[in-house]
Amino acid sequence: MSRHVTPLPLEGIKVVDSATLFAGPMSACLLGDYGADVIKVEHPSGDSLRTLGWHKDGVSLWWALVSRNKRCVTLKLSETRGQELMKEILQDADVYIENFRPGTLERWNLGPDVLHELNPGLVIVRTTGFGQTGPYRERPGYDFMAQGMGGLMSISGEPDDVPGGGPMRAGVPVIDIFAGMYATIAICAAVAHRAQTGHGQHLDVALFDSCLALLANQGETYLATGENPKRIGNTHPTIVPYQVFRTADGAMILACGNDNLFGKFCAVAGCEALAQDSCFARNGDRVKNRNSLVPMLAAIITKRTTADWVSALDAAGVPCGPINTLAQAFAEPQAEARGMKFTLPHPLAGEVPLIGNPMKFSGTPIRNELPPPVLGQHSEEILRGLLGMSAEDVARLRAAGAI
Repeated sequence: MSRHVTPLPLEGIKVVDSATLFAGPMSACLLGDYGADVIKVEHPSGDSLRTLGWHKDGVSLWWALVSRNKRCVTLKLSETRGQELMKEILQDADVYIENFRPGTLERWNLGPDVLHELNPGLVIVRTTGFGQTGPYRERPGYDFMAQGMGGLMSISGEPDDVPGGGPMRAGVPVIDIFAGMYATIAICAAVAHRAQTGHGQHLDVALFDSCLALLANQGETYLATGENPKRIGNTHPTIVPYQVFRTADGAMILACGNDNLFGKFCAVAGCEALAQDSCFARNGDRVKNRNSLVPMLAAIITKRTTADWVSALDAAGVPCGPINTLAQAFAEPQAEARGMKFTLPHPLAGEVPLIGNPMKFSGTPIRNELPPPVLGQHSEEILRGLLGMSAEDVARLRAAGAI
């Protein structure tokens, strides 16, 4: 579906998305941002995400977040006629994204073997809690479970022996989001591979795997030492000072990632002697003597306001910043300059506010044109325009409850 004078990066790529909730739909949303023609296939009752979160005039903004730049058709994939229509839609598709329990597509005669016989170049993306293999493959999975079982919660939060201590989940569904991003990267790689070979393949993306990958440096430390990292709240295991400090009117983040930055901070704070002290001059010594240094820094920082510290430290080139509310974060001039919030018109909700895509392309800037669709909004457009059905054919499908 060509919409622009200048083609977007994935212009001409057809994506079919029958995934529900967040991870799979997030991946399809990103592909749509990059110019792919995304067809959202929903059950006639709708994706359950449509019922969750804050609503504006009956429209879930959680749903809207991952549904821009998509067209929506409703099909009952559990019934023979819905399966037949799905095969017709997928016959010339480039990518198919789903997140049904393992074995569901096969039961519906829509498994990879069937679909690749129909369309050898199709890239099939299967996003589940635990993947298509392994002893947990049949288990349902959600972001919260993945954060716990994948180890992320064990290293997030304050230590057990402080007020409010204990394992803590992230404030947003980070594993759903990262699984969607991992899937997007894999899709682009598979499409590039198909361009060279003509062959599609199926991609197996699991929330549990994504959480383990997200452990990054903490995971590597465990693999190297065999020791479980401890929860340390807002401090850093190997850098000091790199944490939250209270100010005269709130709090700020101070991130002195090396000895030079610590010296610059001390100059601004009027405590140059600390930067010359052999106990604190080098980061390794600061980590070793953390319990002595941090209280001294806290006493100094609490005497000035957040704005005063941020202004002075920013001028000196010392990484720092306030701890913004969401209102403050979206009001930052940088957020405005980077286009990180925008609106799209919606047939029910008027203007729908949305978070911008963080990727910036120099030659093919992302443009958002299709608002999150009403359930089944494009069914007739897709069935008639894409599959060549007549108005009477579509009416019969509606009457039969197939769409």
